[in-house]
Amino acid sequence: MATEAVRGTGMREDPWLLRTPTGGSEYQIYRDEAADPPALQCQVGSTKLSYHLRAIDDLHAMLKAHGDWMPLGIADEQKPAADGTVEGWARSPENPVGGWYGLKKGYRGRFAMYVPPVLEALGLAEVEHLPRNNRMRAI
Repeated sequence: MATEAVRGTGMREDPWLLRTPTGGSEYQIYRDEAADPPALQCQVGSTKLSYHLRAIDDLHAMLKAHGDWMPLGIADEQKPAADGTVEGWARSPENPVGGWYGLKKGYRGRFAMYVPPVLEALGLAEVEHLPRNNRMRAI
């Protein structure tokens, strides 16, 4: 997705309108700095998810240190995430928040579905857009 194609400013009143890496779903996501903790609020149909806002900077820093493409490894909260994937990192006790970046119990997974397109929209990462097994890397 080219950054020119992104709609919205990423604020509550004007959320980003993005597509999942596979292109299968459109969703809205915005920065909520007033939340405790500050969050990325994501609306996918009638489902609301939220992730630590610091995930943008933390994921970018991790990808920079990784230095190459990393599989997304998208998985629901109830399913295990593969090691060496963005989803696995977003749940790892070794990441900067010490565990899940997802904030809403039962909806903490799918980090790698909804957060990477935000980094792409901000010009911080490249994300593949294939039918499955997508990867990302820092710019």
